[in-house]
Amino acid sequence: MAIQVFATKFPEAKIIIPEVFEDDRGFFKETYSLEKYGAVGIADTFVQDSVSFSARNVLRGLHFDPKMSKLVQALRGKIFDVIVDMRQGSPTLYQWQGFYLSEHNHKQLYIPAGFANGFLTLTEDAVFSYKHGALHDPSREGAIRWNDPKVNITWPIFSEPRLSIRDKNTPLLQG
Repeated sequence: MAIQVFATKFPEAKIIIPEVFEDDRGFFKETYSLEKYGAVGIADTFVQDSVSFSARNVLRGLHFDPKMSKLVQALRGKIFDVIVDMRQGSPTLYQWQGFYLSEHNHKQLYIPAGFANGFLTLTEDAVFSYKHGALHDPSREGAIRWNDPKVNITWPIFSEPRLSIRDKNTPLLQG
């Protein structure tokens, strides 16, 4: 089975499932190939990789950089990942879509530059991998609050999420 690509509500964002080779020992998958991913429309040059570890009910984000695309996936556990269009002038500005990413469904999410991204950990813990299309630059980074009423995200939350101080103090969008 070759790489599978699925559309999202945003034409530039994509769900990707790489070719997975599974048997009774486990699985093997190639999580990125410049040639193969380029052939399915992911033409970015990724320049930085990051990994986060999160406990259950941790909510990270929503963060964005107008110049940074991302390719993300859950390496362990299950998360609910959300993207929000933050591109000024976009017809889908402030619209969001959520995706369940897990070690078992092997889904990756390609997030175009200018989209905010955040996720909620749904399992005991999760390891989350990010490929970045630009180097991290705090002077460009923006954030929106996870529960901003202007965006109105429906998170699969049963109790107050665990947030960083920064995410707790992110102001609401104006207007």
